[in-house]
Amino acid sequence: MIYKVLIVIPAFNEEKSIAKTCDSIVKYNEVNGTKYDMLVINDGSTDQTEEILSKNGIPHIRLLNNLGIGGAVQTGYKYAALHDYDIAVQFDGDGQHDIAFIDDLVSPIVNDKADMTIGSRFVSKGQSGFKSSFARRTGIKMISAFIKMKTGKRIFDTTSGFRAINKKLIRTFANNYPLEYPEPISTTEALLNGYRVEEVPVEMKEREEGKSSIRLYKNFYYMVNVILNIIIVRKGDLDE
Repeated sequence: MIYKVLIVIPAFNEEKSIAKTCDSIVKYNEVNGTKYDMLVINDGSTDQTEEILSKNGIPHIRLLNNLGIGGAVQTGYKYAALHDYDIAVQFDGDGQHDIAFIDDLVSPIVNDKADMTIGSRFVSKGQSGFKSSFARRTGIKMISAFIKMKTGKRIFDTTSGFRAINKKLIRTFANNYPLEYPEPISTTEALLNGYRVEEVPVEMKEREEGKSSIRLYKNFYYMVNVILNIIIVRKGDLDE
């Protein structure tokens, strides 16, 4: 069976890296004979991102207002559901994610061993040289502990934006996806509702350009709010 795979790339003010990121996918397809489609979600960028996407003929959707990472990714899932994709992969536009690991990420879904996979820097064989700041790693460990307490399963790289989902979750997330703290909350919701979530070792790179959406001074605020949201997640929320 040939699986239709869509790589969803949320982008906000990524003028310095978006063309290179998309070109890496094109070259990967050419070298490996794969046919991964890609779709950039231009999340209300105020720089030259839109001009670069249009000039280079890169498939994209332009959002007139900035919806944030949750809204941008959900837009990609809506597109994937509408066009009957089997697998959707979230892939950052800032150069952190390595397209070479995409086969590893989608393989458990293709082999029906997982409904969602998460590219992880912190599991066996995940020897990524870039693991983010100490403060953020500490926050990730605390979020991981609360997800384990809530769902019974340990997720190590809770904020990873390099992830893949199957057709059933595509349809689910197209209709109901967390707009705030989407990665840890969507993972928690998926686990609580019986979906199979597995981490896959990957390597990540430090951002080549731009700035992370999570600033150092916001780490504590982010961590506390994620944990509070994890606590209030209920089984069945995805069906509402």
